Amino acid sequence: MLSQRLVDSLFPPGLPEPEHWERRYPPRDLPEGAQVTRFSPSPTGYLHIGGVYVATIDVDIARHSGGRYLVRLEDTDQARVAEGAAEQFAEAFAYFDIGPDEDDQTGHYGPYAQSGRADTYLTYVRELLRQGKAYPCFATRQELEEITARQRAAGALPGYYGKWAIWRDAPEDQVTARLAAGDPYVVRYRSPGLTGARVSFTDAIRGELTLDDNRNDAVILKSSDAEPRLPTYHFAHAVDDHLMRVTLVIRGEEWISSVPLHLQLFDALGFERVQYAHIALLMKQDGGSRRKLSKRKDPEATVSFYIEQGFPAPAVQYYLRGLANGRLAEMPLPEALAAPIRLSDMGTAGPLVDMVKLDDICADYVATLPGEEILAEVTTWARQYAPDLVPVLEAERSLALRALAIEREGSDNKRKDLRKWADFPAVYGFFFPELFVLVTDPADARFGGLDPELVRAVADAFASKYTPPGSDADWFGQIRQLAADLGFAPSRKAYRQDPEAYPGSIVEASKVIRVLLAGSPDSPGLEAVAAALGTDEVLRRVRAVL
Repeated sequence: MLSQRLVDSLFPPGLPEPEHWERRYPPRDLPEGAQVTRFSPSPTGYLHIGGVYVATIDVDIARHSGGRYLVRLEDTDQARVAEGAAEQFAEAFAYFDIGPDEDDQTGHYGPYAQSGRADTYLTYVRELLRQGKAYPCFATRQELEEITARQRAAGALPGYYGKWAIWRDAPEDQVTARLAAGDPYVVRYRSPGLTGARVSFTDAIRGELTLDDNRNDAVILKSSDAEPRLPTYHFAHAVDDHLMRVTLVIRGEEWISSVPLHLQLFDALGFERVQYAHIALLMKQDGGSRRKLSKRKDPEATVSFYIEQGFPAPAVQYYLRGLANGRLAEMPLPEALAAPIRLSDMGTAGPLVDMVKLDDICADYVATLPGEEILAEVTTWARQYAPDLVPVLEAERSLALRALAIEREGSDNKRKDLRKWADFPAVYGFFFPELFVLVTDPADARFGGLDPELVRAVADAFASKYTPPGSDADWFGQIRQLAADLGFAPSRKAYRQDPEAYPGSIVEASKVIRVLLAGSPDSPGLEAVAAALGTDEVLRRVRAVL
């Protein structure tokens, strides 16, 4: 064990003792049973939708237990920090309403980014060195590669441990000499684990798990030639979870293998162990197999995809909560958002992300919203992702509301063609003269191959005797009449019975009007569309083909 004099010389003078941090971050005054959870994203890239999934569970459990939920940015790997990642996280937290209960302005347990907590980590690294539970290691990359090669040749388990840990029991004079030479070093934890030893712990989702104990002398403080000098994730999370008084760590199942090391660190530091809950990762069906949802392969894996497309946040939250607890997927949306998520109801098989199912949920949700709210959401989305749409919506507000009311307001069978805000231009854009492209070619394929002269005849007959929608008028009667006058069959059945006698049925005649008014053979009811557009706009569109 190194002398305290040597150990202390490795650290800045005036570095606080552990008692300082214990007083600085006292136990939280919370009711019995309250859980303190944390979401700890790493700003090395875009946030995965699985992160929102985990944070949703964190938020729910903390708040239903009367506890606290915090976000801690794990940015100790400064070389891999991606520009703009922190801002993207903040946008996602706001969009999905998973912002923390405390931050650097409001909380008492910050800083809430690990890069701002360097002195805290140094205090506890020094404490482990003083107790002989850690040691400086000067092994070079080449030496580590040689150790690995010798282990492979000897059939030994890989790692830096036991006799393979060449600096584990180095004498103090050897350490002093290397320090005097200015050689860079890391600090390693002296693991008490033995090869072949096993350790058990209780996972809040999976129950009791038994794993190989950690035998490796893991690096806990990065190289001395780095500035600022920061710890590794394993060490930082143990210190932070203790001082921030976290009680429950919910994270992906890929971290299960790290639990033995993490438990050793908690014990070595004299901290009470936190409880772990390892969730199954979100999956995707890929042909006949399942795989992890991948940011590299799947656009729906990134949170930015949902925000840029304008998926309604409550609908996405409802879907994610249903993946966590199947019983919530069976409840109506408002009830499911209010009901608690239970870790005991979570499975150990990764839930499949089904975008078709999510689209259906979004369509059902949007169908429940009043037109005013839909217009407000679309406008907010458009300000960032479709700015050219904003002046149109603002100038044609009443038209937008009339369009949104069609087959929604007062209807038991509401339209469900709007799933996300990015769909609005495609679904409702035709209502706006500024966005609508007039149909001027009578041979346009959207008319279904009808003779161009007949298309013109239908348009001319409709325009010349046009009657706008009214409460007493049989508005569709004028299409029925012009179809009869131009020789169309009164029904599809009549046309099929004698196709040589007619150019088409009334369906084909009304399709002409539908394409001229809406630009598509599929649209809401023609009478409602005509009423929303108004007489002048109806006639302008119909006459364009003449």
